[in-house]
Amino acid sequence: MDQKAYLVLQDGTVMEGKAFGAVANTCGETVFTTGMTGYLETLTDPSYYGQIVVQTFPLVGNYGVIPPDFESSKVQVKGYIVREWCHEPSNFRCQGDLDAFLQQSGIPGIYGIDTRRLTKLIRRQGVMNGKITQDISDLPGILEELRGYTIQNAVDHVTCQSPRTDSPEEPRFRVVLMDFGAKENIRRSLVKRGCEVLTLPAHTPAGEVLSYSPDGIMLSNGPGDPAENTQIIHEIGKLYQSGVPIFGICLGHQLLALSQGGKTVKLKYGHRGANQPVRDIATGRVYITSQNHGYAVDSDALPSHAQVSMVNANDGTCEGIVYENAPVFTVQFHPEACGGPLDTQFLFDQFIKRMEEMR
Repeated sequence: MDQKAYLVLQDGTVMEGKAFGAVANTCGETVFTTGMTGYLETLTDPSYYGQIVVQTFPLVGNYGVIPPDFESSKVQVKGYIVREWCHEPSNFRCQGDLDAFLQQSGIPGIYGIDTRRLTKLIRRQGVMNGKITQDISDLPGILEELRGYTIQNAVDHVTCQSPRTDSPEEPRFRVVLMDFGAKENIRRSLVKRGCEVLTLPAHTPAGEVLSYSPDGIMLSNGPGDPAENTQIIHEIGKLYQSGVPIFGICLGHQLLALSQGGKTVKLKYGHRGANQPVRDIATGRVYITSQNHGYAVDSDALPSHAQVSMVNANDGTCEGIVYENAPVFTVQFHPEACGGPLDTQFLFDQFIKRMEEMR
């Protein structure tokens, strides 16, 4: 018999479903993602650290578990909510089912919840803390716990602990990847373009980064409130002054803006999914992008040398910045797009071109 499980939200909403994955209690920031596929990339994306993820697409798990598709070495979410999970996945690469994978990872899940209703609630109320539990007898205690939950030191929990090198057979460039929670496909995208990629921990001082004589520096995606990373922001400011080409993605985009005196704001429910439209201001062309973030750079608070290059076609938020006094550009979305559309992979080629021009 399926065991009951409950999602309790900070506003007092209680939704009943059935447990799958690990049978455990967990608190997290409850967010939704609109991707129709790419659930393995979602589960293992470090940017989801501290969050309970709701899949809006109703059936999840139909191609099973495929480790080569992971974006990190483990599940990063705090909990997982789906309408229905596939008990008998079918794919020639499949190495297991979603339920067993979550059990092995110690991550609780709920299925059988009305995810459409839940998504509409989050859109209306904004992102809320939530708890997955099998016992709601002390509801006032749970609500007090949720009011006190915050995601803290998120980058410290997902960054690598020691340097790592990935390289093609004949490297043309050396790129330092600052790991704030980097997705694997960022590395793969650089390696296939002829880059030796040296991944360094998030708190590596700028002097040490530059001691490797990089041709370029990549600032990765990652979780949490960008403004709390004050020491990292300070070091990025030093990297900016070095003259080395820099390309920032997602959290890296936000941290770079903060290092130049910009500001970030928390969005009501964020952008998470593989269908976010982004408009290039210079050309008017719209690209469909993969995104996963709850904060955005405040376009009105940027310094004069930072120009907004792309905006979200839905809400007008900042999606790209070009810096006029340095070989630096950043984007809020994921051009490596795993999983998601490949519309903006050309940005990696632009980064390569910047490095070529600086030689």
